[in-house]
Amino acid sequence: MKRGGDLAVAALAGIIAVPLGLVIALLIRATMGGPVIFRQTRSGRHGQEFRILKFRTMRDKRHEDEPDAPRITRLGALLRRTSLDELPQLWNVVRGDMAVIGPRPTLPEQVVHYSPRQRGRLALRPGLTGWAQIRGRNSISWPERIELDLWYIEHRTLLLDLRILLGTARMLLRPTGITAAGGVNPGFPVPTGTPAAPAPRVVLPRQATAAAPRLAREELPR
Repeated sequence: MKRGGDLAVAALAGIIAVPLGLVIALLIRATMGGPVIFRQTRSGRHGQEFRILKFRTMRDKRHEDEPDAPRITRLGALLRRTSLDELPQLWNVVRGDMAVIGPRPTLPEQVVHYSPRQRGRLALRPGLTGWAQIRGRNSISWPERIELDLWYIEHRTLLLDLRILLGTARMLLRPTGITAAGGVNPGFPVPTGTPAAPAPRVVLPRQATAAAPRLAREELPR
């Protein structure tokens, strides 16, 4: 979808998202305190980093070594299950950090392990949803997800974007693939034997190639 279409979708979604977001923010504040918004650095188009926004779903750690799973509150679990924790990313779309449709944004420490082909995934603005999201989401491996994203970049059309929007709507009504089997999302398969080099700021050609990722602490890329 072009920039004008992204802004139009964000404006229409905002009619519902703004009042709903205020209610969610009040509930988070009442159950977890502040901050309400979770911010995390992600890699965007051409590897340019930005701060992705999500509603907070975890309480503070009670001790340094406390794992993540017990920190997810009942409200946080509901927000994740319904993807409502992603609502603040509409602001990322308005800012131009993200698009409505595209590969989901991943962590810079994942991007350093991308192969030259996988870096083609950075050719577009990352999206709120995408082809890989409706074809398996976290239930499929990172290599599979990346190939789906590369396929989308090479074949994207308005008709395909509409198909993705319809598929996303169905997934919101009947959530699937939020977590992998066993409730643990797969990490990015880091190549062994060669230390990772810093991620170069490569300006990619407008044609496709692709990209892949690993996992974060407070929130997994999804």
